[in-house]
Amino acid sequence: MQRVRLRSDSGHSSIERALTDPNLLGAALGDSASWSRWLIVLKAAFGLPLDEAQRAQFIEVAGNRKPPTRRVRELWAILARRCGKSRMAAALAVFAACFTQHRLSAGETGMVLVLAASQSQAKVVFQYALGFITASPVLRQELKEATRNEIRLRNGVVIAIHSNSFRLIRGRTLLAAVLDECAFWRAEDSAQPDTETYTALLPSLATTNGLLVGISTPYRKLGLLHAKHRDHFGQDDPDVLVVQGTHAQFNPTLSESTIAAQRQADPQGAISEWDAEFRSDISAFLSDELIEASINHGRPLELPPQSGVVYKAFVDASAGRNDAYCVAIGHRDKGRLVIDCVRGQHVPVGQHSFDPMAATKGFAELLKQYRVGTVVGDNFSGEWVAGAWRKHGVAYFKSELTKSEIYLEVLPLFTRGLVSLPDHPKLLKELRLLERRVHRSGKDSVDHGRAGHDDYANCCCGVLRSLAFASFDSWDAAWGDGDDQPEPEPFKHTQAAAREYWQGLAAQIHSYSRGRCWPT
Repeated sequence: MQRVRLRSDSGHSSIERALTDPNLLGAALGDSASWSRWLIVLKAAFGLPLDEAQRAQFIEVAGNRKPPTRRVRELWAILARRCGKSRMAAALAVFAACFTQHRLSAGETGMVLVLAASQSQAKVVFQYALGFITASPVLRQELKEATRNEIRLRNGVVIAIHSNSFRLIRGRTLLAAVLDECAFWRAEDSAQPDTETYTALLPSLATTNGLLVGISTPYRKLGLLHAKHRDHFGQDDPDVLVVQGTHAQFNPTLSESTIAAQRQADPQGAISEWDAEFRSDISAFLSDELIEASINHGRPLELPPQSGVVYKAFVDASAGRNDAYCVAIGHRDKGRLVIDCVRGQHVPVGQHSFDPMAATKGFAELLKQYRVGTVVGDNFSGEWVAGAWRKHGVAYFKSELTKSEIYLEVLPLFTRGLVSLPDHPKLLKELRLLERRVHRSGKDSVDHGRAGHDDYANCCCGVLRSLAFASFDSWDAAWGDGDDQPEPEPFKHTQAAAREYWQGLAAQIHSYSRGRCWPT
């Protein structure tokens, strides 16, 4: 069995001693007075006693709960900007690796895992962690080697620091995990990367009784960080501690005049950045319930063209740098708006771009299979787009609305249950990540969040909007061939009722959009 040496007779070194001792982590941390609130929170998280003054400061940031009497399983620190979050994430990783007793089998490597919001942020945390070790005359003796993303110690423990991915967790012996800025993780693999990672972490930490720490500035009222705050802040939970603190509480050295200027420039943003409150002006545009209700799980990913059906198409063009080049095709079917096909082209792995002209040619051929001769595109598309589509026999028109306006106008279609979507992972992820903002002017806008794209979602909603406002002259074709299949409510099994319904819906959206769109 391997055991780390840097511990007391009781099996571990005090977190307070490790952070304040100039021969240990205190060598790089510096003046402990400026970290006093952090020290109080960490003492409480590890079940160490607090004096009366410390207890009062703890209660102030812990929602009036009592300090834990033993080390918690999870610590969540919801803090303002410039409160030393990444630096403390590194310190906690080094503490878990060097000062906590671990029992590892012969040949087994224990891992302390730090996951950051991006590669650049992971590099910052890595440099902090390496700095804590090399600055200490004691800890530097424990360093075996440092690679690009890992710090290997002589006690058989590795500190691994990466950008977030739940795939890094499988098969590891995790001794502790630190989630840095988890409210801002990019949604590359999942619409909920924080929740996916947390779910994957728990079994690995359970076998070692490892500590899980989440440290982040808050963002919108969604995701793992918000759920932990909602369920555990101010609660006397022996296993989970949630603290929430402003810049003044955790870093009183910041200039108040500078922060006041930023408050004036962006009052809502300052609530999150400096007061550590979740933003009330940003919310999910479509709930999970609305999206799930719109998915037709029993159909293939793409529906083949049908004779006698009128199709509409919408495209979100891209030159192939960051965004995908996407197209969607849909039709009306007995009271529902059906997305038949959604396709996108991305930059191939290892390349910086793809050929947008070739992508246009392929999409034009797809549209011709559905007998679509015109396509509507994003309001901000470049002039090359219309020429590229015209070259391949398809007329291209810029949307009269911005994508934000399109999103707002298709919302009634989702709430009324009129949308039928394929079970397309990228499309559904993007719809879940759409954010609705309320601006100081009182107007709403919808866009993808800080950590996502909306190319598939833009195409899908563009088609839905086109179908909802399509000319009613084509309704007979869209309604079908008069078969005896039962038509859904509220159409009462007649074309006249269906026509009346769609006209009423168009009038409603016309009113909802404050006159931007004229019902047909």
